Amino acid sequence: MAKTRVQKEVKVQQLTDNVKNAKAAVFANFQGLTVPETEELRATCRENNIVITASKKTLLKRALSEGGFDIDTKSFTGGVAAAFGMDDEVAPAQIIANFAKKHELVTIFGGILEGAFIDAAKVKELSQLPSKEQLYAQLVGTINAPISGFVNVLAGNLRGLVTVLGAIKEQKA
Repeated sequence: MAKTRVQKEVKVQQLTDNVKNAKAAVFANFQGLTVPETEELRATCRENNIVITASKKTLLKRALSEGGFDIDTKSFTGGVAAAFGMDDEVAPAQIIANFAKKHELVTIFGGILEGAFIDAAKVKELSQLPSKEQLYAQLVGTINAPISGFVNVLAGNLRGLVTVLGAIKEQKA
């Protein structure tokens, strides 16, 4: 059933809000997926605070232009789904790229990062980066390494002293 003008305006407003509030976005074609596959993707996106929505290209183009982007959505073949990352710049690219590896029907068109359009190759490169949580863990590990090394050195001296004292005790016994 065709959508009314009011429904289209509401959809454009939702898309515009998502474009303005998202740290990153990825555009892809999901046509041909089964309902369970689509629901699996939507569930994964919800877990990572990613808003995913399917839209007509004309409505998406209007929302993008209202959001300050001049992207030609007509170059996108088939239907378009947009994944908007609200918390993490890398998460939408990682989730969509990983899903595309499992499902050959998924085609990545491109995305938005730091206020600029990026092509599909850049989205795939972005998906290879570690997530924020992984980067934080690496930073904490790097900061903690000298301290734990120092503690191990001090503990080694104490272990050596205990070993020497144990040997002396055995000699006198």
